[in-house]
Amino acid sequence: MKNELAVIPKPVSVKYAEGTFRSKGLPPFKGDDAFRGVIETASYQMKDKIDNSLPSVSCEKIDGLEPEAYNLEIKKDRITAQASSPAGMYHALQTIRQLSLSHFEDGELVLPCAKINDYPRFSWRGLMLDCSRYYYSVPFIKNLIDVISMHHINKFHWHLTDDQGWRLPVPEYPLLTEVGSVRKDNRRRRVFGGIYSDDEIKEVIDYAASRHIETIPEVDLPGHACAILTSYPSLGCTGGKYHVEDRFGIFKDVLCAGNDQIFDLAEKVFETLARLFPSKYVHIGGDEVPPTRWKACPKCKKRLEELGLKKPAELQSWITVKLVQMLSKHGKTAIGWDEILEDTPGYQLPNDAVVMSWRGSKGGKKASKRGHNVIMTPNTEGCYLDYKHLDHPEEPGQMYAGASTVYISYSMDPAPSSIKKEDASHILGGQGNLWSELIYAGKFAEYMIFPRLCAIAEAVWTPRKNKDFEDFSQRLIVHRQRLDCLGVQQYRGVLR
Repeated sequence: MKNELAVIPKPVSVKYAEGTFRSKGLPPFKGDDAFRGVIETASYQMKDKIDNSLPSVSCEKIDGLEPEAYNLEIKKDRITAQASSPAGMYHALQTIRQLSLSHFEDGELVLPCAKINDYPRFSWRGLMLDCSRYYYSVPFIKNLIDVISMHHINKFHWHLTDDQGWRLPVPEYPLLTEVGSVRKDNRRRRVFGGIYSDDEIKEVIDYAASRHIETIPEVDLPGHACAILTSYPSLGCTGGKYHVEDRFGIFKDVLCAGNDQIFDLAEKVFETLARLFPSKYVHIGGDEVPPTRWKACPKCKKRLEELGLKKPAELQSWITVKLVQMLSKHGKTAIGWDEILEDTPGYQLPNDAVVMSWRGSKGGKKASKRGHNVIMTPNTEGCYLDYKHLDHPEEPGQMYAGASTVYISYSMDPAPSSIKKEDASHILGGQGNLWSELIYAGKFAEYMIFPRLCAIAEAVWTPRKNKDFEDFSQRLIVHRQRLDCLGVQQYRGVLR
């Protein structure tokens, strides 16, 4: 009986009662004015099932609940949703949305009577989409955001720049998009490009916000910079000739640490991000920065001497500190991949910088001990959604750290019991990452994301004591039907 509602992620508490709620359609949502926007969004999402002639679902504002918490009571004659904030009410209505997709029998909505009390384990529950390697359209991104919001995901990490393309318009540096957004793809024998206009970026941000998802931009600095260097060759150590890469990997050409103009660029990029993105966070990348060019560059050698540093690799610590400080002046908090922890005594990572742990969870544990807030997204624990679902020659995807089965994704724990309580308090949560090197189409992306994101959503929402993979597997049978109703492509093979 405990699986009758088959909600994903699993709520904190579901208590069943005698009886059944039956209705010829889905009742409309009505309630407190504080929930007007949420009700409008949910009503649009479920418009095909709502029957306005029915008694309404009551959306009540109550005090005392956590901001994202909600109560949902299903009685024989009515449904009541309670929350203290619009975010909590949105989650309540998304639970109803799930049920509306799976509990119609012969045109009648049939639900067991129950009380649900629910709230998240972690505040950061995210998905990263790499739109640099392959450009994804705004309609696709919006549809993806809508589906992940049904799983109580609340962060959309938008990867906008890399070696293979720059997608963000920066007025003072027009060549970033005129030149840096386009590449010749020799494997597929065509030209790839695409940028997001200011209006399109705002459209995505507003759409996500209406679904209580915060959009966090990422621009990669000082590595993964081939698109930048092709646009402005003077910012590199050698001066070129550079090209927007059609290969994938780690490249020697990075921003020149001895050239102050790289910070002029960064300042204008940050000004653009501050103007467009309301989020307090900006992801600055900071990963996979080889010091090869810095070792041979006269400007970088001079900079190394001026700063009193011993190794060229230490220049990254100096750059990272400056970028974090620059963002702080714009009221933004920097996030970086776990390489930014590899700092030097003279240029230690500022305390407010957030570390995103991707090379396993080791970096996150180290960062939390040092007092940094942490987002866990370990590639070894099912968070890299570009990895194969299964180690099989017919499955698409990467195999850098082995296959990432649904079971591995489900088993990810951002704050395992082995972490000290005081350190665990710095762990904000976790997310799944979809890198798009091999994923050139939206439906392909959906196949790689689902149902692993369903598993990750439960890993970051549901209390550890409530998690049970076999139970999840049974609920997923029902949940797959919901994804099918929404037209979402999904992997359908074995889960472990």
